[in-house]
Amino acid sequence: MKAMLLSKTTNILENPTPLQLQEAIQPQPTPNEVLLAISVCGVCHTELDEIEGRTPPPRLPVILGHQVVGHVVQAGDKVKQLKPGDRVGVAWIFSACGKCQYCLTGQENLCPDYRATGRDANGGYAEYMSVPESFTYSIPESFSDTQAAPLLCAGAIGYRSLHLSGIQDGKSFGLTGFGGSGHLVLMLAKYLYPNSPVFVFSRTESERIFARSLGADWAGDIDETPPKKLDCILDTTPVWKPVVEALRNLNPGGRLVINAIRKEDSDKESLLMLDYATHLWMEREIKSVANVTRQDVREFLDLAARIPIKHEVQEYPLEQANQALVELKTRKIRGAKVLRITSAKH
Repeated sequence: MKAMLLSKTTNILENPTPLQLQEAIQPQPTPNEVLLAISVCGVCHTELDEIEGRTPPPRLPVILGHQVVGHVVQAGDKVKQLKPGDRVGVAWIFSACGKCQYCLTGQENLCPDYRATGRDANGGYAEYMSVPESFTYSIPESFSDTQAAPLLCAGAIGYRSLHLSGIQDGKSFGLTGFGGSGHLVLMLAKYLYPNSPVFVFSRTESERIFARSLGADWAGDIDETPPKKLDCILDTTPVWKPVVEALRNLNPGGRLVINAIRKEDSDKESLLMLDYATHLWMEREIKSVANVTRQDVREFLDLAARIPIKHEVQEYPLEQANQALVELKTRKIRGAKVLRITSAKH
């Protein structure tokens, strides 16, 4: 099968072709797994973290990609629900132990044996992948493959982040960064909390215009002062400066939720600007988001279909995965980016 493989970590701006198109061995499903012919796979900033070495080390070589939509072509002997032809999605969570205190309480995102799709197991930048049946998700019929892919990570992690922010209808909400996840969260917040004003902070005017077109009540640069203090802010950026700026813009008792696996080391000097009295005093909080649970994905897919969410998608052929990633790194973003696996046979 064709696959885009990562063989070593590197700076993508210094090496803009970190992934190589190769012939790889088609996986064979274990008794509890299904083999998927992949239709599409979303492109996520986490892939940049993996390529540039900011995540826990991926197994190398590895096939990246964790926003996967495909069709079952083979089922293992112990698979109970899925059958060939079924359309399913795969998210960032590839598997967990199922036995620890976290798994037993629905917090498998915190499992010490958590395995990530496209990092600890081969992902969706390929024609085929195998995945445990219990870590697949039915895709609502209202979404095409391309529309569904970003929902599996950008949408699901955004949903979890919004929940962790503690927002209530009527409370003010901020979004720092406006890429694939941010624009989905904006639509979600507008639906769930119609009386909550949404303020967007972004480095580029094109993203700010895009945010306003989707209903943002205000949009400004990262270091601009909004018209009012905010009750909660969700940060989806890869750098430290927006964290410091966001804390400055919080109301007393406000909460900042950081949706990022790592922050880029090149910006760590901004962290030194953190001042307790200015940024944390008056019971302001910082909370991180770690991965997603299966319940997050299921709930969000159902909610996205009911709203329904109509989001922006840019599509690329599999062979142009490097181009999509470089554009993501250089902030050439409007909505979500998705790879089309054109040669997959369903």
